[in-house]
Amino acid sequence: MLEGEHEQLTRAAISKALEGDTAALRLCLDRIAPPRKDSPVTFDLPPISTAEDALKASAALLKAVAAGEVTPDEAGRVMALLTAHKALVEAGDLEMRIAALENKQ
Repeated sequence: MLEGEHEQLTRAAISKALEGDTAALRLCLDRIAPPRKDSPVTFDLPPISTAEDALKASAALLKAVAAGEVTPDEAGRVMALLTAHKALVEAGDLEMRIAALENKQ
């Protein structure tokens, strides 16, 4: 239905935006600079260098949610990062332990 009309429709929307049509202006600006889907989250976490530290950090995250410092959705995204970081810490720990065992032999 709209095949071949993309360019003409785009130019019409731009023209309307330049004429002051606020709906067309919003449409154009949303394409040029779309709104962010998320935003930075700031709250205190303890240093995380061990798997146990990651557990402490997750407790701090839950405390931040309970205090209203971060939303549950934000906490879910941060928790995913903590979980991934914990897995990396554990993998690094295992690698060091294996290397130490191999060096003993």
